[in-house]
Order: sequence, then structure tokens, then C-alpha cells
Amino acid sequence: NLVSILALASTIGVITVGMTFVIIGGGIDLSVGAVMALASVWATTLATQAYGPVVMIVCALLVGTGAGLLSGFLIAYGRMVAFIATLAMLVAARGLAQRMSNQRTQLVQPDNSMIVDLSTTRVLGLPLLVYVFALVVLIGWLVLNRTTFGRRTYAVGGNPEAARLAGINVRKHTLMLYALSGLCCGIAAVLIMARTTTGSSTHGDLYELDAIAAVIIGGTLLTGGRGTIIGSILGLLIFTVITNLFILNGLNTADQLVAKGVIIVAAVLLQR
Repeated sequence: NLVSILALASTIGVITVGMTFVIIGGGIDLSVGAVMALASVWATTLATQAYGPVVMIVCALLVGTGAGLLSGFLIAYGRMVAFIATLAMLVAARGLAQRMSNQRTQLVQPDNSMIVDLSTTRVLGLPLLVYVFALVVLIGWLVLNRTTFGRRTYAVGGNPEAARLAGINVRKHTLMLYALSGLCCGIAAVLIMARTTTGSSTHGDLYELDAIAAVIIGGTLLTGGRGTIIGSILGLLIFTVITNLFILNGLNTADQLVAKGVIIVAAVLLQR
């Protein structure tokens, strides 16, 4: 059961890392679930699969990063509100995924079993995708806490005008934050392809809410300028364990969603 929890948390966890950067930087990204679905569909088309698993992985990463760059460009240089820009990307990415797949589930072909091996191959009792998740968390922690990029993220989220006066290119940094979030969506698409052996336009439904909830529970301020990667991951694990307990006790999906909403409200009230 614990292994199942970690495997389930790995996909949303990678997205949560990207979401943490965006929210600390004073933004929000509502499109992560839809972008992950689009990346999974694009990577599992027959045309893409014909080139092998490496090209499929690269395709997923490029699609995710490209979508993030587009959202970041609209926000940073188009001066759109992050909520509106990423909401538009959510709708557009989900629609494009449905159009590309004709609303059908696309299977990963047996020739590309290397991707499925991420879920089936175990090292020390854990699937490889858990190690991928751990590596993304480690790199995210190092970037946020040990690099200039991380310090600038806190500065931009805390006070954008002060950051600009200090010589930080706020627009460029905002663009890079959303590109990073998109890259995490691409990685998550590879993981969900490994777990389900499919690419589908229905992947990632409400993942954006789960990721935002995990970040909030982990102590990151929605207004930006404060937060940690470790806190977000702990928030995600708490959220995943609670969901798992609901499933084990036979609660239906509707009750789970109500409970999630109550947990999010409680976390925000505690912050205030």
C-alpha cells in the first residue's frame, strides 16, 4: 500500500515541484493537468511512437516546456493575469489533446516497453518512477535553495518592483518559471504513460487543484515570496495518504472531493 501511495504521488509530485516555483514567484498555473494530458497524447501518437521511446520522452518534455513558455510569454510580456492566461491554456491544451486523439485512449506500443519499465522495474522494492520523482525533488531543492535563480524567485514573488530595482529582469524570470512548470508537466506525462501504458486527453483531471493544495498545505504563501520544496512534498504526501485512507474505507469520489475542499480551506485559514 505504501509503494502504491508513492507511485501515485510521484506523478502529481513532479507537477507540485514546478507549481511550488511558480507560486513562490508570485504566480499560479491552472493548466498543469491539461498540459500533462497534451504531452502524453502527443508522445503516444503512432507517428511519434514510430521513432522509439527516447523520441517519445523528448517529445513529452518539449510539448510541456513549449506550453509553459507560451503561458509565461502571455503573462510576462503580454501582461495578462496569470489566472486568465493559464485558464486559457487549460482549455486549449485539453481541447487540442482531445482533437489529436479523437477522444480515444492511445496505447504505448510493445516496442516502446522502455517507458513502461519505469513503472514495472523495481529497485530496492520501489518502482523506477519513484526514483525519478525523488531526483526531480532533489534538483528542485538545489535550484531553489542553492542557486541565484532560486534567490531571484523569492525576490520576484516577495516584491516584484523591488526585484526590478535591484536589477532582476522580472519578465524574463517569470517566463522561465512557467517554462520550468511546463517541463515538470512533461516529466509527469512520461510517468503517467509508464503507470497507465496510455496517453489520454483525460489524464491529469483536477491535478492542478491537487498540486496547488499540496503547495498550500506545505506552507507556501499564495501571494508569493515564501515557501519550500520539502514543505510542498510533505503536503502532497499528507494529501495522498488521506485520499488513500478514504479509498480504503470505501468513501466514494464525491465525499473525497468534499474532504479535499475542506482541507484546502483549513490550510489557507491556518496560514492567515
